[in-house]
Amino acid sequence: MSSARILVVDDEPQIRRLLDRALTGAGYDVTAVASGEEALAAFAERPADLVILDLAMPGIGGLETIRRLRAASVVPIVILSVQEREADKIAALDLGADDYVTKPFGLGELLARLRATLRRATAPQGPDAVVQAGPLRVDLLRHAVTLAGAPVHLTPTEFAILAYLVTHADRVVTHHVLLRAVWGEQYGADAHYLHVYVNQLRRKLEPDPAQPHFLLTEPGVGYRFRGDA
Repeated sequence: MSSARILVVDDEPQIRRLLDRALTGAGYDVTAVASGEEALAAFAERPADLVILDLAMPGIGGLETIRRLRAASVVPIVILSVQEREADKIAALDLGADDYVTKPFGLGELLARLRATLRRATAPQGPDAVVQAGPLRVDLLRHAVTLAGAPVHLTPTEFAILAYLVTHADRVVTHHVLLRAVWGEQYGADAHYLHVYVNQLRRKLEPDPAQPHFLLTEPGVGYRFRGDA
């Protein structure tokens, strides 16, 4: 989606210039602003297809900007921030951000994340009945999983975790959100459950469970299913 409009929000001039050049070179229509206030005004005047947003800014901070954007729009939001605290990442994702990239960042990875986020935003609503990621095939209706054509036997809980991650492919899913989706509200703060089950899934699905290809860990935050395998 090379003609997509992207709104960049960052108070560092060098970051704005870097992203403006890189994204324009990739074919995107870019508007770059320095604050949350400018971002909200620019979005109201000309809505973007995706917002790249820093968290630490003077005036209206990144979290409040997410909150205000989400009150009016479902535009995809990718956080690009030097803040590495787990609480900041979780707060941004729980407020409705679609992905989180930490500075310093690689342009190649950022562009790949943007493409994945834009694909999700323009995909037909509702999950596909069958999801294919390289050799991995997940049939959501039949609760069937195959790897290179061979059936993989999953427990109901393992399948529920995989199905949720697959239907949110390429998006960071926090521990809290995944726990609530699979086990209910009472387990929303106990990430130990997920660690055990995700390890079991990796043993069944990954060629090398120690270096996962499909089920990626976002340290301290949650998991992401790699859908572009």
